[in-house]
Amino acid sequence: MLKKIFSLFLLFTFGLTVNSQNGLKYQKPPKEIVEIMNVKPTPSVSISPDKRFVAFMERTGMPSIADFSGEELRIAGLRIDPAVNGQGRQNYSVGLTIMDINGNNPVKIEGLPADLKMRSFSWSNDGKMFAFLNTIENSVELWLGNVESMSVKKIDGGINAILGGRRSGGFKWMVDNKSIVYQTVVPDREARPVVSQIPEGPVVQENMGRKGATPTFQDLLKNPSDEEVFEYFATSVIKIWNGSVSEQVGDAGIYSSVNCSPDANYILVEEIVKPFSYVVPLYYFPSVVSIWDREGKVVRIIAELPLKENLPRGFDMTFPEQRSFSWRSDKPATLYWVKPLDGGDIKKEMEYHDHVYTLEAPFKGEPVEYVATKMRFGGITWGSDDFAILSESSRKERIRIQYSFNPENPSGTLKQIFKISTDDRYNNPGRFMTEVNEYGRRILLFGNKGRSLYLTGRGSSPEGDRPFIDEYAIKDGSVKRLWRSEAPCYESVIDFVDKAKMTVLTSRESVEVPSNYFIRDLKKGSLKAITSFENPYPMLKGVTRELIKYKRNDGIDLTFDLYLPAGYDKGKDGPLPAILWAYPREFKSAVAAGQVAGSPYRFARVSASSVLLMVTQGYAIFNNVTFPIVGEDETEPNDTFREQLVANAEAAINKGVELGVVDPDRVGVGGHSYGAFMTANLLAHSSLFAAGVARSGAYNRTLTPFGFQNERRTYWEAPDLYNYMAPFMHADKVKNPILLIHGQADNNSGTFPIQSKRFFGALKGHGATVRLCFLPFESHGYAAAESLMHMQWEVLTWFDKYVKNNKQ
Repeated sequence: MLKKIFSLFLLFTFGLTVNSQNGLKYQKPPKEIVEIMNVKPTPSVSISPDKRFVAFMERTGMPSIADFSGEELRIAGLRIDPAVNGQGRQNYSVGLTIMDINGNNPVKIEGLPADLKMRSFSWSNDGKMFAFLNTIENSVELWLGNVESMSVKKIDGGINAILGGRRSGGFKWMVDNKSIVYQTVVPDREARPVVSQIPEGPVVQENMGRKGATPTFQDLLKNPSDEEVFEYFATSVIKIWNGSVSEQVGDAGIYSSVNCSPDANYILVEEIVKPFSYVVPLYYFPSVVSIWDREGKVVRIIAELPLKENLPRGFDMTFPEQRSFSWRSDKPATLYWVKPLDGGDIKKEMEYHDHVYTLEAPFKGEPVEYVATKMRFGGITWGSDDFAILSESSRKERIRIQYSFNPENPSGTLKQIFKISTDDRYNNPGRFMTEVNEYGRRILLFGNKGRSLYLTGRGSSPEGDRPFIDEYAIKDGSVKRLWRSEAPCYESVIDFVDKAKMTVLTSRESVEVPSNYFIRDLKKGSLKAITSFENPYPMLKGVTRELIKYKRNDGIDLTFDLYLPAGYDKGKDGPLPAILWAYPREFKSAVAAGQVAGSPYRFARVSASSVLLMVTQGYAIFNNVTFPIVGEDETEPNDTFREQLVANAEAAINKGVELGVVDPDRVGVGGHSYGAFMTANLLAHSSLFAAGVARSGAYNRTLTPFGFQNERRTYWEAPDLYNYMAPFMHADKVKNPILLIHGQADNNSGTFPIQSKRFFGALKGHGATVRLCFLPFESHGYAAAESLMHMQWEVLTWFDKYVKNNKQ
């Protein structure tokens, strides 16, 4: 008996140490946390283009780790589920209901598969039909639905959802509202290549004197066997469903993009060709961009793009070849694209850096030089025969400029509308609203007999985000406010329902009520509910949230959302243990860095990975803490990265102490990805925190030597900066406990799992209190129920031991 008691004592006292060395089964956090994590997600909602119907798609909760334990191919920058010839790690809907836009007559759709795994739901352009993909045990199927009969039917199987699904959901509607273009696996293809474990020779890479950055991509091809497997699964044929039958168009190929012209008479195709690369993922592989007719005959080759292994380095640098191939949305079949005039080098002194070219059907003759931009081309929003909007931008200068122009004479009619600092939330005019035209493409939404446009945006302000609708007068550029979200709700605009009646579809929420859809009459000021989703977290009743404003020691304005446990009484309970959770962001302006982000009136969605779950365990939570890293004029933000991190953290803790709700000796810090990098740095360069949790971070910047986040200097240009910023280089200074958590299958560029493994080794070597938890099969973000619950258990156990019960 005494032996048993002594064994239990050792397990309790040294449980973390023992578990870190021995096999540990998945653990669960306390039931209060598990209950919230298991809350059923609110259905996804899709409004039909004609604004007559609303589709509700029932979502599943967290998948099981068993769902990720099957075979997964990690090649060419992809994650492929070979069982179904589709992308791996997909989220599915398991139910579908459609009702009238006014909220009446909900109808369960007839004929749905018994074990529905639906994704990529899409309405036809007239809203009378819909389509979706359904995944079965060994394939992906394309299904078609009819709104009038509220029934569905399968129209094809064997959908190749690997590449086509990356950009279009795997299929696209055509202008006649009955035809669909999509891709399938090659009919009657041979068996999957058998990969030999015996190599036929070495794997060789070379560079013949060309300069170019080598980013830290993952899941790349590694050998000729990988190439064969990639080619097998990525090769597809293009088909068109014409409303009654499907017909193949053209030959098989590796098609990364398939896009019909607005009039559906031509198809813009981008085909990946060899040689493949072991250095970069598939979107840098060589490709041929061409135009086909409906029978699959090549009408014209537009571009033959080479392999791109030497990537441009620096803000606004690009490849010298053509890019951004797209159809004009306002014309039947006019293609346009962009080519840099500077060879991709923005540093070259010249007035114009990009040039837009056009070519219209039947695609004979030379492309037309359409319009040039002084910065990098940002896009065109087409409108009418005499009005469209062009944008250009500079990432280095953090500005975006919009121009109006006449499409018939673009160069001669360019007129600046807005010049926007991308850091300046308060003065952002918003985006121009669009509508669907006769081709099913989005164009500018005109009002007041073509004399006005409409703007909508977040409406950031010192009071927080307040979305709005403005009317923009084309003649003189004046702006008239039509509506703005008012406290105590947060309401954002989705689309116009009826322009003539000035009714809009909005999403409205408050602190207590989750987001629901409404129809707002801008003339009458009335509001009509479409949905009535209830608060999914009644168990969090009594938890309080407040937007806290304060200043950094240099005067920069900061904010955080303060969450306090239900029933907390400051006078009775005293200061609480606290957790600060943040993510640093760079700014070139102290004024912009101090602007308020977010809204105090939004409903707090508590994801299964959220730190907010810890509020149920007696912690005060500092969430969405602003952590600006500012560098004005010639100074780069990262030049004083560490000092600004500490100043941000110190200001937040001081404010919590000033409010009387935080015990300064019991504060933990945490973050994910760049927030993990922040956490490690704060523990290395300050004594503000009792402990930290760093999830999926990068800690050794020599492993990302060609830049990271918004840092464009290389390691060889600024070795002192890389060493200064990298917590790996300062592992000997980490004195307080740190928990490292990482997905074993993290494929995010720069945060490969070896980052945590090597940092753990450095910390261990210097005698730090550190624990490393690898989550099997998990990527950069964690998804499986077992992983998420175990992660929350790890975090709570760590903070309880080293923060809540910290003895100073």
